[in-house]
Amino acid sequence: MIGKRTQRPDSDHSQSEDEQPPQPIPQIPQIISKRPRVALAEGCRSIESFEHLNKIDEGAYGVVFRARDRETGEIVAIKKLKLEKEKEGFPITALRELSTLIGLRHPNIINVKEVVYGSSLDKIYVVMEYLDHELKSILEDRKIGFTHSEVKTLVFQLLSGLAHMHARFTFHRDIKTSNLLYSNEGTLKLCDFGLARKFAHPLRPYTNLVVTLWYRAPELLFGADVYSEAVDLWSVGCVMGELILREPLLMGKGEMDQIDKIVRVMGNPNEQVWPGWSKLRYAKNVALNKKFNQNRLREKFPVMPLSPDDHMYLSDLGLDLLQKLLTYDPAKRISASDALKHPWFKEAPTPAKDMPQFPSLNEMSREQLRTKRKKSMDEEQRRQRDEMHDKEDRYLMASAKKSYQDV
Repeated sequence: MIGKRTQRPDSDHSQSEDEQPPQPIPQIPQIISKRPRVALAEGCRSIESFEHLNKIDEGAYGVVFRARDRETGEIVAIKKLKLEKEKEGFPITALRELSTLIGLRHPNIINVKEVVYGSSLDKIYVVMEYLDHELKSILEDRKIGFTHSEVKTLVFQLLSGLAHMHARFTFHRDIKTSNLLYSNEGTLKLCDFGLARKFAHPLRPYTNLVVTLWYRAPELLFGADVYSEAVDLWSVGCVMGELILREPLLMGKGEMDQIDKIVRVMGNPNEQVWPGWSKLRYAKNVALNKKFNQNRLREKFPVMPLSPDDHMYLSDLGLDLLQKLLTYDPAKRISASDALKHPWFKEAPTPAKDMPQFPSLNEMSREQLRTKRKKSMDEEQRRQRDEMHDKEDRYLMASAKKSYQDV
């Protein structure tokens, strides 16, 4: 009959014994929710997507606070850029820091996740991964610290991140313990790239008022305008010494005093150890004392541990690496990639694989820890940083004006 479907035998509808019941379809919404966001493809989110937890720090170019992503529950660090006083739009320093970080993806470099907006155009926030500790805070707490093998791991991680930067023709220009973050998973990460710059060969002039004073390379102190990524390796040497001594290695009160502190430990510079030194801008302003002709770096570090619990020592191989990092002549200073191959990292005790965990700091304990610091020390470093940024901005404006006039 037309319009009436002929029914097939029941055997055609029945499943054979070998057939399996159909598998359930995966929950697509759950899969999508676990996929990481792609900020460039999905657009910027609002700051309202994050729950404010507590303020972490405030610097010359922004306020950093801890927050929770309302969608994923992830704890992040958010930096609010200071744009209120900007007359030329987005600050070049913040733009440079963002572009540098986006181009440098490495396990030992802080990761920028996205940029979010606020209630008005002058409220821009940078979302970064959150790490539990600042290395400076750990070193200042005498109740906690690192063993010798753990120090090797930290130095190795710092050199790894730096080698990655230098291979991409970028120097940091402000390496210090307060710009090194430490996670409770045992990872060290470089942060604060406000003074980072691209470089190329042949090298060209840059402002020499970079790097916080205690970590500043001698070529910068003596007035060199043309310098290389070697300025970062001097800073690594200062950090390495600080990790072992648990206090800064060279603590000057001003530029001339900083030179004096270096000379007292490393000996007097001269044309034999540093060709071209006498032609630097401020070389003639320094009165060298003959009693500092000898290198006294070994005197700062015991050769062997003084007790079973003592980690403040440095073997001959360790001293050799430190000496190569703190070499006067930047052309002879060891590179980050070569430093990673140094035999000190293979000498017992070898770098630790299991790094220590420290108590995470809540808002109250972080503030209590900060009050332990010497306020004058913090204020002086902040003043130096503001001065460095200001001179860098003026240097860039003068360079741009000169280029425009030449055209």
